[in-house]
Amino acid sequence: MDSNKKGLNTLCTHEGDLEDKQFKGVVSPLYMSTAYAFDDVDIKRYPRYYNTPNQEALCKKLAALEHAEAALIFGSGMAAISTALMAFLQAGDHIVLQQTMYGGTYHFAVTQLNKYGIDYSFTDGWNVEDFEKEIRPNTKVIYIETPSNPLLTITDIAGVAQLAKNKGIVSMIDNTFASPINQNPIDFGVDVVLHSATKYMGGHSDICAGVVTASQEHIDIVFQSAICFGGSLSEYTVWLLERSIKTMAIRVKAQNENAMKMAEYLAKHAEVEQVYYPGLETHPDHELAKSQMNGFGGMLSFDLPNVDTSLFFKHLKLIKPVMSLAGVESTMISPVTTSHALMSPEDREKQGIKDYLIRFSLGIEEIEDLIEDIEQSIAKVKALTVSA
Repeated sequence: MDSNKKGLNTLCTHEGDLEDKQFKGVVSPLYMSTAYAFDDVDIKRYPRYYNTPNQEALCKKLAALEHAEAALIFGSGMAAISTALMAFLQAGDHIVLQQTMYGGTYHFAVTQLNKYGIDYSFTDGWNVEDFEKEIRPNTKVIYIETPSNPLLTITDIAGVAQLAKNKGIVSMIDNTFASPINQNPIDFGVDVVLHSATKYMGGHSDICAGVVTASQEHIDIVFQSAICFGGSLSEYTVWLLERSIKTMAIRVKAQNENAMKMAEYLAKHAEVEQVYYPGLETHPDHELAKSQMNGFGGMLSFDLPNVDTSLFFKHLKLIKPVMSLAGVESTMISPVTTSHALMSPEDREKQGIKDYLIRFSLGIEEIEDLIEDIEQSIAKVKALTVSA
């Protein structure tokens, strides 16, 4: 059966499985070896060359999920992002980066690129015209992130991809917030799709990994940098990730539903100034999100200006105030002290990240329990504020 015609749950469960030829087990066997024969073999295998049995099997699954020809799996999302960027950039080149983006990617750009003689510029916004304005004769890469972290801005994927193609520029996207369940950028013309697999692919807050998917031609270019930088993933983690992805479609759809209900609840809350979620009709790019997403995702953010956020976090009983996102458990963070702490206050302000912004990753719990947790925490903080 053509993998493009298989359902999402079928792809997640079966694509790229390794056959247990010895014992006929139903799950992929785990090959822990880091040393393989080099004589009389078709493939000389070595973990840093991304071609061990478990690595190859997982990459087939990842490529199928992103409608790509090939994939590579890395030790973290930033390993995937930095390796992909350095694969297509060299001294004298220029990259255009979206203004609203993950703080770790921003930090990599502003602290590392100039060391290698690579110039960069950030867009003023996230419309296609904003990217076009920043293109120079030496621009080699356009980098976007949609929905963005943490404000869930939506970028026109097809528009930016076409702009890049017209100019002979490689287009890249961080697709982490959407996951392959909600969005497939290659279908819209993007060249290279990146993920922190730590998030929705792992889904249980116990795996750290990154993914690059693309055409075989582009993956071959990334591979040449990858074998030098050495960001490969351990075999056991590869096996765990392959196992976790089997339930990704089910998990993400449940998280989509929870996020939509939570966004509607928060949008009506007296203490909430603004909710950032592309599923809301009030979101400025709701129609664009509808046109390029299969679901609006499990992530949202909201402004809580009149409640002490540090106290709010402390009084939560169910929702966990921890770093990272996309696990089966609901979590919250303050971007100014975590994901975007390395940005200057001025740059955060430019992106619209306020000190009282809360990023909310919806898990799979019952929505009524999550709402009750928020209500009781706000009530306690308000009571403490009055008594003080």
